[in-house]
Amino acid sequence: MAPTSPSSSARTASAASVCGEILANDSQLTIQGDWILDHYSELQARVRQILGTHSSSNLQGDLSGLGRIDTAGAALLAELLGAPALADLADTASGLTEERRALLHAVATAMGNRSEPAPPSYSPVKTFLAVTGQQVEELYDLLRLLLAFIGETLAALAYNLPRPRRWRMTAFVASIQDTGLNALPIVALLTFLVGAVVAFLGATVLESFGATIYTVNLVAFSFLREFGVLLAAILLAGRTASSFTAHIGAMKVNEELDAIRTLGLSPVELLVLPRVLAMMISLPILTFVGMISGMIGGAAVCAMVLDISPTQFLAIVEQDIAVRHFLVGLSKAPVFAFLIAVIGCLEGFKVSGSAQSVGEHTTSSVVQSIFMVILLDSIAALFFMEMGW
Repeated sequence: MAPTSPSSSARTASAASVCGEILANDSQLTIQGDWILDHYSELQARVRQILGTHSSSNLQGDLSGLGRIDTAGAALLAELLGAPALADLADTASGLTEERRALLHAVATAMGNRSEPAPPSYSPVKTFLAVTGQQVEELYDLLRLLLAFIGETLAALAYNLPRPRRWRMTAFVASIQDTGLNALPIVALLTFLVGAVVAFLGATVLESFGATIYTVNLVAFSFLREFGVLLAAILLAGRTASSFTAHIGAMKVNEELDAIRTLGLSPVELLVLPRVLAMMISLPILTFVGMISGMIGGAAVCAMVLDISPTQFLAIVEQDIAVRHFLVGLSKAPVFAFLIAVIGCLEGFKVSGSAQSVGEHTTSSVVQSIFMVILLDSIAALFFMEMGW
């Protein structure tokens, strides 16, 4: 017969071990069986069950039926009975070998002397610097990833534009309908109302100087240069960027992006380019609609409150407002559209695979898009002012 290996002997001994158990008679507990690491999960569940109904200070134990025990089992007994009670029981219980008494006593002493570690204290200055550094690092990683994705999108765009066979016309037309046509009513309504508010506030202030006629210039100038494109971009950032993120994020959760790559297709070419191009066409159109709607709202207030007829309103706009203001406002629309679409798609690709992640990145795409639109609009305003445009 072949000699038995040490590993097989250990497995046989482990298989022959009897899992420990606790026989409870009110507050009297009888400890039996082997309390070793092999049965730790079962023993821990039983200990927590008893502690859920009894307090460890009221429990009394009987260790006469205790089998094998190691430090893991002794720690559970200390948690069940309390470290001081286990130490006393290890000294007085009958039927225990000297080795087991010493083990129980050592574990009880160690756990009885254990104290909770004091929480580290940091100065407010160090905490502020640490939080600031972490936020700066996160912002750097975000900008680096955004720039990399913009470069990948531009590279795919440069590769596909000269090749009409690779154009995704169905997805492109569907994206134009979603980002442009469906957003047209809300953009027109919002800019009309904002134009009315701007005209009313301008008339209220200029009336003190007897210059209410310049309300026309205020409304036309503000909507042609700023409000038309800014309101349309913010609306699309909240409406369309979140839609892009949720759609692509859901595809990633469902592993559809992996299927696209398995088929040898590029997700950037298939999902990003049609949305980016559709946004770059839709936002200038929506900007133009926003400019006209805002000026119509201002003209309505001027006609009802200031006795400035629509004919006079148009004559003042034609005479005093240069075409360059319209071109300045319209020139910002494609840049804003590109950033909104890219940020929305990038956040969709960053979804980690859960429904919670989809919601978090959808919120993040809206916040980032609106922030970038306002930041770039501020920079553009300063640039055009310095250039005298």
